[in-house]
Amino acid sequence: MTEPSTHPVPLTVHVPLDTGRAYDILIGRGLIETAGAHMAGLGARRAAIVTDENVGALYADRLRNSLEHAGLNAGLVTVAPGEASKSYAGYAQVCDGLLALKVERGDLVVALGGGVVGDLAGFAAATLRRGVRFVQVPTSLLAQVDSSVGGKTGINAPLGKNLIGAFHQPRLVLADTAALDTLSEREMRAGYAEVAKYGLIADAGFFDWCEANWRGIFSGGPEREQAVAACCRAKAAVVTRDEREDGERALLNLGHTFGHALERLTGYDSGRLVHGEGVAIGTALAFRFSARLGLCAGQDAGRVANHLALAGLPTRLQAVPGGCGDADALLDAMAQDKKVRDGALTFILARGIGQSFIAPGIDRAEVRAFLQDELAADPRP
Repeated sequence: MTEPSTHPVPLTVHVPLDTGRAYDILIGRGLIETAGAHMAGLGARRAAIVTDENVGALYADRLRNSLEHAGLNAGLVTVAPGEASKSYAGYAQVCDGLLALKVERGDLVVALGGGVVGDLAGFAAATLRRGVRFVQVPTSLLAQVDSSVGGKTGINAPLGKNLIGAFHQPRLVLADTAALDTLSEREMRAGYAEVAKYGLIADAGFFDWCEANWRGIFSGGPEREQAVAACCRAKAAVVTRDEREDGERALLNLGHTFGHALERLTGYDSGRLVHGEGVAIGTALAFRFSARLGLCAGQDAGRVANHLALAGLPTRLQAVPGGCGDADALLDAMAQDKKVRDGALTFILARGIGQSFIAPGIDRAEVRAFLQDELAADPRP
């Protein structure tokens, strides 16, 4: 049964993986209400929605009604909100919940939420019965532009971020941009760090566009859909060329080596630091470190920090509530980064805006000296 729709036709970004694994990302307002019609073509009989308590209160009934209207029997698994759920205990809770719903390989696991829920539900889907199909319904800006696309799933370990996981591509991504209307200003800002990142990696023109149009993304103008689509197209292109992060996909981690270390040192406490804030600080640090090494102009590093600060994001280590430890603590946390090779640190650095590159084997002493100076620096952007 097809649902009537008064919503505008969504934008579509195709992820052209090999036969049987290609999928579409649909971007637009009202996709939660029409989700059943879009998922009906996937050939499943049942769907299990995984969400958190906050998102579930807003959207679980709408999504469930849409799925059932399309003939899909829909169950629900709910976890606590926040990064703490991306843990061994949270993973076990979701797996047990899916098994209790008798989810089979031919069914759908539907991740309804932000990056935490998407990573957690995706990892459960990747491992349950050795692989169950899943659909991403991202409800945060960060998830819509980044974490819902590309098939990275996983949980955190006490020693570091995203150290347990699997590559498991979704069958469909439904990015309902109307869901962003209910985000807090802080969560919108955090997601915007990932938007700006795409311009800083390899598209200086997109960063120019962000500088001119970021307010429209926040206010819900047409710039919102345009930004989500641009980021998804950029990520889809990289994922298609390097699905399992054997090469250039590591560029998508710009700012994340520093950012993940900060998340670990704050105990994944979202009251102190959320992922996008860590990425913003990390991105500003990556550009300042690049300038310190003589790789890019200091004015580029300043431009990046100033824009992130204008959008309301932190750009200095001193901005972390409760502190983030000393240089040695930061280095120790970075030693667990997934890009470490033979014990040597790998960073994503930049020769300028839109000119990021993978920099392996960075000298630890040089990083330590940089961090010490950053911790003692003027805390303004």
